[in-house]
Amino acid sequence: QVQLVESGGGLVQAGGSLRLSCAASGSIFSINTMGWYRQAPGKQRELVAIIISDGSTNYADSVKGRFTISRDNAKKILYLQMNSLKPEDTAVYYCNVAVRRTIYVPWINYWGQGTQVTVSS
Repeated sequence: QVQLVESGGGLVQAGGSLRLSCAASGSIFSINTMGWYRQAPGKQRELVAIIISDGSTNYADSVKGRFTISRDNAKKILYLQMNSLKPEDTAVYYCNVAVRRTIYVPWINYWGQGTQVTVSS
């Protein structure tokens, strides 16, 4: 089995910063795409940022220039540095990781349990 444990969420004032982490553990042969998604109350889950195994990244327009996604492949940890936070960034943030448990099976996407980020005005 594969576990994703997120941390780093909390309450912050507008303009502040937070750093989210997502640690992957368990039966993992290889990790491909890693990403952060968020879901605000009453809204659909949306992509925030993704990072491919080669280090290339992609961001939602709403967070470009403010958020930075990174990964530590050796430790199997995904990060999201969030700066200049706005009240509209308030949401539950989820990590998503594409994992291959052995070389003989297909890639499977796993989700973390979510971490709450609240930005006050």
